[in-house]
Amino acid sequence: MHAVGRSLRSRNYRLFFAGQSISLIGTWLTRVATAWLVYRLTHSALLLGVVGFAAQIPTFFLAPIAGVWVDRWDRHRVLVVTQVLAMIQSALLAAFAITETITVLDVAILSAMQGIINAVDMPARQAFLVEMIEDRDDLPNAIALNSSMVNGARLVGPSLAGVLIAAVGEGWCFAIDAVSYLAVIASLLAMHVERRGHVRTTRRVLAQLYEGLAYVAGFAPIRAILLLLAFVSLMGMPYTVLMPVIASDVLHGDANTLGWLMAASGLGALVGTLYLASRRSVVGLGRVNAIAAAVFGLGLVAFSRSRVLPLSLVLMLITGSAMMIQMAASNTILQTIVDEDKRGRVMSFYAMAFFGTVPLGSLFAGALAERIGAPDTILAGGVVCIIGAAVFMRELPELRRLVHPIYVRRGIVPATADANGIVPADASPAEIAPVGP
Repeated sequence: MHAVGRSLRSRNYRLFFAGQSISLIGTWLTRVATAWLVYRLTHSALLLGVVGFAAQIPTFFLAPIAGVWVDRWDRHRVLVVTQVLAMIQSALLAAFAITETITVLDVAILSAMQGIINAVDMPARQAFLVEMIEDRDDLPNAIALNSSMVNGARLVGPSLAGVLIAAVGEGWCFAIDAVSYLAVIASLLAMHVERRGHVRTTRRVLAQLYEGLAYVAGFAPIRAILLLLAFVSLMGMPYTVLMPVIASDVLHGDANTLGWLMAASGLGALVGTLYLASRRSVVGLGRVNAIAAAVFGLGLVAFSRSRVLPLSLVLMLITGSAMMIQMAASNTILQTIVDEDKRGRVMSFYAMAFFGTVPLGSLFAGALAERIGAPDTILAGGVVCIIGAAVFMRELPELRRLVHPIYVRRGIVPATADANGIVPADASPAEIAPVGP
């Protein structure tokens, strides 16, 4: 199979990819319809932010504890339960909206409910990914394909939502989303999974949470990757919140201008994931991670200075691509080097760093933009991303040295390779043979 889709050779992942591709389009229908519904009911940008905050902030507080549960429970069963609960949440939104009894409080409560579900679902989904892949060498490709799936849905879902909202209203977007969950639930139930079973332990949840935190803080490569990701998510990602201001006040456009900017960012993200999917090895991703973070920051700096739409669209394409490469590269490296018994907890910190910091960053960006303006706020975020990338790049040689034994043990690089994955020219065939499982 072609290199870009090689992880689809695994039956379980192929099922998951098919079901999730359908479900994600429904997810984007709900995201767009929820925002439109709240604004239609209130005409308040503040309440838009409050509902968005309610949907995202549970990940920041609950994901680390959820990671402990994910390491204890059968991850496949956890995902079935979270998808069923998410389907019920969308069905409730649909019922209230179609009967025209929905209020903003209902939307906020149900959005918070989805946020709680996501706080468990995200680390479980990330940790279960390795169990779906038959060949561990295909794991980087699977992570990249996951990201391409999200961004493909991101291109289709919002435009479809606009048509449906105009034709039949927001409620039917929620209803379609509820039905779309059946696809991913069916794909999960159709998998042939070796039951992991409940990990019996007498240790308390907080003790295991502390163990996971100590592991993340004590192993420099994991710590550095998560810190860079958190910096980028906290200071760089909130540019999306300020896009309406850029489209209207800076570029002097309308809703169509905003749509073009977001579409360019989404297309760039899709291109970035296809690049990662074409890579055959995790070796060298540390450098890719640092470069992508720096390019993302530089793109934001240039975007903040642009005053014409064509240039802004090109810069959005670049920033969207760099952002997705940095996120997916971080995920791939973490999934490769983490100890199996701590996978759920590490991926919960990944979810916290990537998704959980976004609502905090959005609040900070909104407050800063009130004082210095949206362009300068985006500029400041870009500069912080560049600084973070420079610090990570400076530490990269030492991080490679620490990760190298893991790559050798897992057969990713030959035993004679150096920390950069380079094999001496005079190495014998016996020396070049990979070691470890």
